[in-house]
Amino acid sequence: MFKFKELGLSPHSNEPNKAFFSSALAALDTILPQQDLHQRPLPIHQNPIPDTRFFPISLDPRSFVSALVQCRTPAQVKQVHALAVTTAMIENLGVANKLLYIYAQHKQMVDSHALFRRMRLRNNVSWSVTIGGFAKVGEYDTCLTSFREFLRTGSQIDNYTLPLALRACRDTMSLQLGIEIHHLVYKAGLQFDVFVSAALVDMYARCGSVEDARKVFDNMPKRDMVTWTVMISGFAECGNPAESLVLFDKMREEGIVPDKVTMVTVVFACAKLGAMHKAKMIHDYILSINMSLNVFLGTAMIDMYAKCGSVDAAREIFDQMMERNVITWSSMISAYGIHGHGREALELCAQMLHSGIRPNHITFVSILSACSHAGLIDEGQKFFHSMERDYLIRPDVKHYTCMLDLLGRAGRLKEAIELSERVTLEKDEGFWGALLGACRIHGNIGLAEKAAQSLLELRPRNPGYYVLLSNIYAKAGRWEDVAKIRDTMNSRRLKKTPGWTWIEIKDKIYQFRVGDKTHPQSKEIFEMLNVLREKLELAGYVPDTNFVLHDVDDELKAGFLYSHSEKLAIAFGLIATPEKTIIRITKNLRVCGDCHTFTKKVSAVMQREIVVRDANRFHHFKEGSCSCGDYW
Repeated sequence: MFKFKELGLSPHSNEPNKAFFSSALAALDTILPQQDLHQRPLPIHQNPIPDTRFFPISLDPRSFVSALVQCRTPAQVKQVHALAVTTAMIENLGVANKLLYIYAQHKQMVDSHALFRRMRLRNNVSWSVTIGGFAKVGEYDTCLTSFREFLRTGSQIDNYTLPLALRACRDTMSLQLGIEIHHLVYKAGLQFDVFVSAALVDMYARCGSVEDARKVFDNMPKRDMVTWTVMISGFAECGNPAESLVLFDKMREEGIVPDKVTMVTVVFACAKLGAMHKAKMIHDYILSINMSLNVFLGTAMIDMYAKCGSVDAAREIFDQMMERNVITWSSMISAYGIHGHGREALELCAQMLHSGIRPNHITFVSILSACSHAGLIDEGQKFFHSMERDYLIRPDVKHYTCMLDLLGRAGRLKEAIELSERVTLEKDEGFWGALLGACRIHGNIGLAEKAAQSLLELRPRNPGYYVLLSNIYAKAGRWEDVAKIRDTMNSRRLKKTPGWTWIEIKDKIYQFRVGDKTHPQSKEIFEMLNVLREKLELAGYVPDTNFVLHDVDDELKAGFLYSHSEKLAIAFGLIATPEKTIIRITKNLRVCGDCHTFTKKVSAVMQREIVVRDANRFHHFKEGSCSCGDYW
């Protein structure tokens, strides 16, 4: 961890050494930009003639403070400031500090800091208000430099100034600086202070160091709801939503009743996990505490149910909401889109326009994406052209990405290429990924190489893009180029992202990878696969070996196909759940074409509905067909 060994202290140790404070301060000097606050120009400030018509003031500190509280505009604050100067009341520390605070509340930091520099007496309140004021207006460098100057005065740091500095580190993602301030927390003996610890948890979690956040969190003698919420959110954001829900259960066990902000965070974590059983439990809990669905919680629940596989449950939430904003409508349109219900998405869009809600750029991303997943080419083009013409919304790179995806999936590669060449905006990862996907579908090797190269320039450490290009070469039989890609990945120590499939059975999540035999019931799983193989081949299923991109014979390729992780999860679902039960699985990558065909056949032969969530969308398999219409 950054500089801990140099300073002779672990951030979770309780015994600082003698040289600790001076070392930590020196480290702060190294990290922070060198800025002399005294070089900031003073405003040309001529005190106006005092005007006390707004509030009669007697010449005592309490009256001045009361007058400042009543100020509604910066001009009124300056009136009181002028009177305080002319009556020498500005020399009273309480009055001066209140002026600093009121200026900061009005975001008048030039005036606030000018007053601060002229003050002959300052205390921790003066510094806290100044440091916090700069943070409030987004002047984070000045905020942290003020904190350094505060330390240099030799004043005792407290549970007011430290959280302010830590929040500035959080907002600037300055993890290293936050660690150095964590050192100072131990020097001051404030490691068990609730406010300081909460700020540390927040800083570490938002900077992506969730394990350090958890260590501070676990050592807190008392945790408030805000801290629980930050910790739950931290795990969800860092890709561990299951731990978020474990924390939520612990929070309830400790008797803390969450508010709507906390529940929005919990719902978001459940959406990331994609577990329907958990979604229903969370919904039941919200009902049990009689929590109403405001626009934020309702919108989050729409997204949760959509990502857990039930667009119908999402629509029920949407219909129950008394208030909806444009994000709510956009979320429901997006839910229809990822489940392949393009027509329903367009109908809902028409209802939104009829209700007087004006679409924004997010709405158009949702609509265009829905058109892309459903193959609604004409409708997608119509909405794309109406954006700027009818709603004065200039398309950004996300809208162009949706159009590339729409045209590419529909086989109109020439139009997709022409569109990509007209785009003058800076092209991002999603844009080149959509173009590469179109090239993969239609076998355009030359353009695929160009798109892949652009992706690798943007994200040279992402193994997925090397694998995509390798698969394109393999499909074309260019095995020497496949070998070169593998050599490049090996030399850069990059590994292919393994394919995993999850299935939820009785509130427990099981995980499978290709050829997985670690499950306790693996014997029964492979026996079920053999049964399925016989039944499906009688029904006309032939493994599509084009989806096994290895230079081996077709018999071996077929063997690889039958051990794909989604097939193992489906086989387990068939033996672990009652007949007629819906099987729900989640794949971390795009489902391959052979597994898609296999799942359609299984849904018909075994009379089971199967819902598959892959990296791009949902597939609802029923009676031998898929909601995507084989268009994904």
